[in-house]
Amino acid sequence: MTWLVTGGAGYIGAHVVAGLRAGGDPVVVLDDLSTGDPVRLPADVPLIVGDAGDAALVRAVLHGHGVTGVVHLAGSKSAPESLDRPIRYYQQNVGVVAAVLEAMVATGVARLVFSSSAAVYGRPDTPTVGEDAPTRPLSPYGQTKLVAEQLVAAAGAAHGISWIALRYFNAVGAAEPHLGDRGTTNLLSLAFEALRTGVPLTVTGTRLPTADGTGVRDYVDVADLAEAHRRAGLHLAARPHAHVYNAGTGRGYSVLEVLRAVGEAAGAPVPVRPGPPRPGDAPEVVAETGRIRRDLGWRPRYTLAESVAAAWLAAGRCPA
Repeated sequence: MTWLVTGGAGYIGAHVVAGLRAGGDPVVVLDDLSTGDPVRLPADVPLIVGDAGDAALVRAVLHGHGVTGVVHLAGSKSAPESLDRPIRYYQQNVGVVAAVLEAMVATGVARLVFSSSAAVYGRPDTPTVGEDAPTRPLSPYGQTKLVAEQLVAAAGAAHGISWIALRYFNAVGAAEPHLGDRGTTNLLSLAFEALRTGVPLTVTGTRLPTADGTGVRDYVDVADLAEAHRRAGLHLAARPHAHVYNAGTGRGYSVLEVLRAVGEAAGAPVPVRPGPPRPGDAPEVVAETGRIRRDLGWRPRYTLAESVAAAWLAAGRCPA
């Protein structure tokens, strides 16, 4: 298999590229570098700087590099931002998917691994959520991921595209320091910033119906996510498939538990202050992972402590 990875110079994308190459598959990357960075990629990986929403460009890349499968990660991913910029999120997370699918149909590329999100579930009825649970997204981000899944499924049925959608839970960690997450809105980045500046991190919700009153989420190491993509690719190479899988650990950690892990990695406690819960936030969301374990043989390897320590090192703030 030769894979095109859209968004392959990003945080998750670069780990996926590394995982596919470690499995022996050639990879080509298409990235507009709006959030990606070429330094994350090996020098011998072809990088085309451009927009995955340009169907003609995608067709040219697929044809010119002999691509036989696509891993689509390019898109926008902030739920709060999507509330302010819904049009952009539909353009980026649905329109771009349509362009990639159009190019795949035109060139006969019939295998797709699609980057989706647990945001499609919204506020689930139970703390542990399986793939067949109701999908009730609470933001344009979650809505666009769900619509894109539906588009992938419809195109797959109409044009014979075999596909797997991975619903990510919360990605953490870094396989190498240069592959770290440079985002500014996730919990670890906010915790690192609080340590750097001394300005307390606001914990959104401290009286929720959980063991310590703070929200509980499923945190999955980004290297484990990359392995999930590799296994999805192997599955698609072997047989036709059309399915959605949760990509999480099946284990939840509260905000305070994560912050304690950050404090242990950093050698200093994270300064915090209580704040009100965010509207619509579920107290607890954890992945049911039986399906991906059974079908793809995938199991996460890294603990939260290991992931946090790697992220701290990648952030460049690990004590000497």
